[in-house]
Amino acid sequence: MKMMIKGIARETLNFIMEASKSTFPNEFAGLLQAKDGIITDILILPGTESSEVNAVLKLFMMPNISAVGSVHSHPSSVIRPSKADLRLFSKTGNHHIIVGHPFGPDNWKCFSGSGEEISLDVLDVEIEDDELV
Repeated sequence: MKMMIKGIARETLNFIMEASKSTFPNEFAGLLQAKDGIITDILILPGTESSEVNAVLKLFMMPNISAVGSVHSHPSSVIRPSKADLRLFSKTGNHHIIVGHPFGPDNWKCFSGSGEEISLDVLDVEIEDDELV
């Protein structure tokens, strides 16, 4: 059963923007994880390769956890999925965020697994850190 996504935590979206700025002009990429229907975490996979042209996620390095989608930056201001993006979308969930330069609060969109633009609310929620055991 797929998790119903209510939105993304503002703090998580801010992290995505800051990470995208820090890797610019290269792409930033990761997987989205949700708690209680809210996207709160970004999983950075080991071996992810990033360049000015693309970022390659090594999906075989994904631990035994679920992802609700993916996130990556486009160093250009073009915020629409490429053919390569659509191939990734089909493998990694139903919510895919693309952020574009200059990585401001309005420089992002969310897409479905098939590449259709979808709405994703930004929520002001408290993110609890999981306790390390």
